[in-house]
This record gives sequence, structure tokens and C-alpha cells, in this order.
Amino acid sequence: MRVATLAAEDDFDGWRDAARNLVAASVPPSDVVWQVGETPADLFGDEGVVESHAPAFRVPRAFVDLARTVVLHADPQRFALLYTLLTRVLAQPKLVDDRADPLVRKLDEMAKAVRRDIHKMRAFVRFREVEQDGETRFVAWFEPEHHIVRENARFFVNRFTTMRWSILTPEVSIHWDGEALAQGPGAARTDAPEGDPIEDVWKTYYASIFNPARLKVGAMLKEMPRKYWKNMPETALVPALVAGAQAREVAMIDKARTAVGGNIAAAWAALAEEAKGCTRCDLYRPATQTVFGEGPVDARMMFVGEQPGDQEDLAGHPFVGPAGQVFDRAMGEAGIDRAGVYVTNAVKHFKFEPRGKRRIHSKPDAGEIEACRWWIDQERAIVRPEMTVALGATAARSLLGRVVTIGRERGRAIALPDGGAAWITVHPSYLLRLPDKAQAEEEYARFVDDLKAAHARLTE
Repeated sequence: MRVATLAAEDDFDGWRDAARNLVAASVPPSDVVWQVGETPADLFGDEGVVESHAPAFRVPRAFVDLARTVVLHADPQRFALLYTLLTRVLAQPKLVDDRADPLVRKLDEMAKAVRRDIHKMRAFVRFREVEQDGETRFVAWFEPEHHIVRENARFFVNRFTTMRWSILTPEVSIHWDGEALAQGPGAARTDAPEGDPIEDVWKTYYASIFNPARLKVGAMLKEMPRKYWKNMPETALVPALVAGAQAREVAMIDKARTAVGGNIAAAWAALAEEAKGCTRCDLYRPATQTVFGEGPVDARMMFVGEQPGDQEDLAGHPFVGPAGQVFDRAMGEAGIDRAGVYVTNAVKHFKFEPRGKRRIHSKPDAGEIEACRWWIDQERAIVRPEMTVALGATAARSLLGRVVTIGRERGRAIALPDGGAAWITVHPSYLLRLPDKAQAEEEYARFVDDLKAAHARLTE
């Protein structure tokens, strides 16, 4: 057995040199024991790695980048796994790009975990001000999952160049005096200061900018796991802010409704303006603009479609494309004045797939529907319609918060929590997709009947 001894847990250069020598000596992965420092990793591993002066070999850059990151992982088998892959890559250079290979996939997941940990450290380190030898110093405590501290040090040097700071972690501590970076032994949580006066200012600011309208708890916990909260002063406020978010939403709407002598038009205008900057999901990135609802803000009847289409995305108005033309014709035959109803969509941005010069409609997924549901709730809170007609399954899911089968729910009033009623029917675009003319005419007639029935229920 050969023993490869590395200087530290994140010793990539040491691993690379040892791996070169092992390959030159034709040592198979099963005959290598990797250890860090002088701690023995195997009682029977007694031969050191013999240095070799054999010609150097080349490997794909992708492998080097992968290895440099995976070495920082906490898994003690990482060095052996990387050496195993190295021996295979030398025979099959393109293997490193094959994510179907179990070993490549495992190492790729390890690299992702390391990159996430690097990001978490950069995002969640919080410095506290202390006085040391008559000078101000900033000290932070962080508990990384992997061996990333030294790798991450340069980021903090570049970002806080003019500060004197220390970052304490259980494994190693790093210190910057404004000119040179030094490292020291690991520390304990109690070695870091508990707080400073600046934190009160920061918490006041954090509470003031906390926007309940943009709260997504699941996404927040994914990006800011609870285990980091104890090191961040602002997170002491989060539970109360989250708990009060819904009440604050309601208060925001109520305040807007009563503004300017109870002018709900002002409330709606404020909401529509806020929606222009919506980033609650990624659909805003390729879309031209937010397409918000339109119609009288005191309408007794509201219609909710799926999402804007290509023409709606360009025009900025709902139901102006081919489906909108079918909708207008059916509304007229049902005896409903479109100018007297409020029309909107469950999702406010156009989701599409580019195909040449065309943009082809793509159905919103559950996450996108849920992200946009907040806007529908606020529109309904302002308009307060007595009857809300859901045009299609996406709109029905947005209103009811669950997957809906149109055939089972169609043609009947469904009570909503706010006292109004929902009526479910098909989306006009469904009628345009029917290839059989006779069937299309039959389904169109059913659609008109649904609209008539919803309107009749309202007048009752």
C-alpha cells in the first residue's frame, strides 16, 4: 500500500503532486491510502509516495477545475475518488463531461455542494465591531460545512480591504490587518463577540425594508437556511415578520382602499404599478412586460385566464389576441358587456419557447402559478367581485389553490373564502385548438352557456 500524505484538508497542490507520482508509478487506486497530516489513515499503509521524474501528462481543464473544487469537500473519500477518476480520464479524456457516469455525477454533486457553501459564507458572514488594543476590529463567526475558508479568504479581502477583520471558524481562522492576510487555529463560538450598537441600526433598517408582498418563505429558507440564523442579527426579526406578513398585506390593501376618501381606483393603480416590477418568479426575464388586469375596479364579475399570449405580451393588455377575440364574441352572445367586467390572468408574464422567429406558448408550472397567486389575491381584495369565472385549469388552480379537473367542477358555483363565488369553464384557446369543426362549434356553444349560467347566478 502507498500512503499519500497531504498538508491540510484543502491541500489541492499536495493532492495533485501525489497523484502525478502515483500515476507515474502505475499505482492503482485500490493500493493508495490518503491521509491529512500525520494522522494515520490505515494501519497497513506504510509506504510513502515515491517521487517520480517521469514525463508530465495532460488532463482536460474540466477535470482540474472539478478536482480543485472537490478537494474542498468534507467527504474523507474525496481524494481517493478523484484519483480513481483521474486514472480513468487518462484513458478516456471525455469521460469528465459524461454526467451519466456514476463517479462523475457523484463528484459533480460534491462540487456543487462546495460552491453552495462558498456562496453561503459570502452571504451570511456578519461582522461585529470590537475594540482591540485601542483600535477597531471587526470579527465574525461562521461554521462552514466544507473546507472552504482559505479558498474564500480572497473574496473578503477584496470586499473589505480597508477594514481590519477576523473570521473565526471551528477549523481555521483568517485575519486581515489591511495589508496582509494571516491564518490561525480554529476557534469556538464563544470567542466571537455577541453584538454591537451597529446591529440595532441594521435591524431597524431590515425591518423597514421587509416587504410582505414579496415574501416567499420556501425560497427564503432555501437561500437562507435556519442553521445560519444564529449568526445573523436580522434573523431574530424574521419569525415575527413572517408571522405578521399576511396581516400586513391585508393592512396595505385596506389602507389603499380607504386612501383618498375610499378611492379604490387609487389602490388598484398602486398595485398595478407595483406589478410592473414583479420578480416573484423567473418569467419576468424573457417577457416584454407585466400584463396586469383591466376593467372597472368595482366590477361584480371577474374573469381570470391562464397567462398573456404573444400579442398580449407585446400590447400590455389581457385578451387581445386570437383567444381574446373568441372571448369577446362569446361574451357578446352570453349578454355580458366586457366593458363592465374585470379581466385578468393567473400568471402575469408570457411563458414561451422560442422557435425561430416565433414564440410558442408554454404552460405555467405549479411554482409559477403559486408565485403569481399573490397578485390575483390582491386584485380580488380590491375589486371584491361577487362572481369570479376561471377560464381553464390554470386559472382554477390559482383561485382554489389546488389541482382542478374542469370536467368535474364545470358548471357550478364554488364558494370562495372571501364570500364570493367561483365558476369554472374552459379557456377560449382550447376552442381554437380543436381540429374538428363540428366539435369546435359544439364546445363553443357550451362555453357560451357557461358564461350565461355564471352571469345568471350573479343576477340571482
